[in-house]
Amino acid sequence: MTPTVRPVILSGGAGTRLWPLSTEGSPKQFMRLLGEPLFESTLNRLREVEGVGPVTVVTGADYVDAVERAARRVSMALDSIIIEPAGRNTAPAVIAAALIADPDDVLVVLPSDHVIADGAAFGEAVNQGVNKAVDGALVIFGVEPSRPETGYGYIEKGEAIAGAYRVARFKEKPEVVEAERLAGAGTHLWNCGIFVFTAARVLEEAKGHIPELVGAVEASLPTVENGRIVLDRSFEEVTSISIDHAVMEKTDSAVVIEADFGWSDIGSWQSLWMHSERDPAGNVLAGEVIAVDVTDSYVRSTSRRVAVAGVDGLVVVETPDAVLVVPLARSQLVKELAVPPESGQPA
Repeated sequence: MTPTVRPVILSGGAGTRLWPLSTEGSPKQFMRLLGEPLFESTLNRLREVEGVGPVTVVTGADYVDAVERAARRVSMALDSIIIEPAGRNTAPAVIAAALIADPDDVLVVLPSDHVIADGAAFGEAVNQGVNKAVDGALVIFGVEPSRPETGYGYIEKGEAIAGAYRVARFKEKPEVVEAERLAGAGTHLWNCGIFVFTAARVLEEAKGHIPELVGAVEASLPTVENGRIVLDRSFEEVTSISIDHAVMEKTDSAVVIEADFGWSDIGSWQSLWMHSERDPAGNVLAGEVIAVDVTDSYVRSTSRRVAVAGVDGLVVVETPDAVLVVPLARSQLVKELAVPPESGQPA
């Protein structure tokens, strides 16, 4: 019997690594950063997956209307929207989605704000992951590193098993020297944060490793089964932990599929620059921008004229609330600068 494939799209978070453009009030997944908004692209590429069924979205109350508008624009039906009173990382979100699913459903867990250039290759990879999930594996996708990247986690490949590898271990986002070693080792992949497993298997593993978290999430679920599912305020008290730490690092059933579908999480201004169309000088200029003798830079204006001259490899982003200036190669520093508009001080 063909399994039901239930996409679970995680659409929380403020995307503050693209601050000051992406904020809690206006996160990057709903913006036109590369043409079509990233959330809509995520929905559209699901058409490449065989047997794809109802879509579940996990998000916050502030984003529900944006989620529903996006689904209407791309004519994608949503089965349910799980509304979190507060973001508690990916493990509670995945557990909530698994609890409302049929145990035999194959969950394809996707962040809503990633870029995947090759939709057909994505579909093939997910179809392969579905087959392994039906056999009991907990699948994660990895990408061969193209550079030393300190903003991504890494997966060490273990024993090869029929088009995939057992996961030897996960590695946190490394410092520069370690990232250089991992990127050149040939044994490590970037962690894409895309997972495939049946609802029954991920709950089985979660109950075995973090039973108290499963119980707390289950207690926050209302009796509604479809449509908008508003989690109880008690959800705010559950442990904030990623599905990687809670389950994938502890299970003996984790396998990684090495995928080649043009993936990026657009997790920095440098990453956005790399995936944008650049002019002959290597620049991305958006909005009312004047650039003289500027090369390999990203300059964006949203509310007033921005003039830049005589620089190379720079990020300049202007919004009504803030102005960011940072070297392109060090744009990960933005996570240390992102501040709420009213505070005026780093978080």
